[in-house]
Amino acid sequence: MEISELSSQGCPSFVIDYFQKKEITTLNPAQIKAIEQGILEGKSILACTPTGSGKTAIATLGIAKCLSHGKGAKAVYLVPLKALANEKFKEYQELFQPTKYSVGISTGDLDSNAEYLNKYDLLILTVEKLDSLIRHKASWIHDVRCLVIDEVHLLNDPGRGPTLEIIITLLKSILKQVQLIALSATIGNPEALAEWLGAELVVDDWRPVKLHKGIYFNDEVEFFSD
Repeated sequence: MEISELSSQGCPSFVIDYFQKKEITTLNPAQIKAIEQGILEGKSILACTPTGSGKTAIATLGIAKCLSHGKGAKAVYLVPLKALANEKFKEYQELFQPTKYSVGISTGDLDSNAEYLNKYDLLILTVEKLDSLIRHKASWIHDVRCLVIDEVHLLNDPGRGPTLEIIITLLKSILKQVQLIALSATIGNPEALAEWLGAELVVDDWRPVKLHKGIYFNDEVEFFSD
């Protein structure tokens, strides 16, 4: 699918312009599947594709559609690490630069409701920060219509997994119309997770650089054939 065809799918023009500015002219297989599964129609998506296969672009489609079609709607991009939060913050600052939308970031350890975050349309948050905001009953939480969960396989992490599971469970209960977009390259049971999330499953093994597997022994690598 050509990037230019996204307009007929209801994708906001500023996203198309952003992709074309990056010299991205076609969508990859996982992105096409996400569109076919209804990400631009507000449906929840669990995308299980390799690293570097364009999962952030899938999230961007959902975020942009949410903000452009929901008056006062907010989106949250949830990440496990501060470094990843800073990376996503810079990406979305560039995306929103020619638009009326704004992006904020909060990864601090201060435990509060952080009402100042209400002025942003998209919020980049760590798991622990969102947990704090929910517990302190931040008023704008009820305006969230799109929740992106990056590295969702951390649900299986014995330390941070329970917090993430509680956050997802609470938001599914509080926000009846929230669109969940969960992303991961490593999920062992995608079908079961998609069912729990209430999401359409997107699975694809396309990657921009072919992965070669082999065994290293005695300073030599013997690669497996297909």
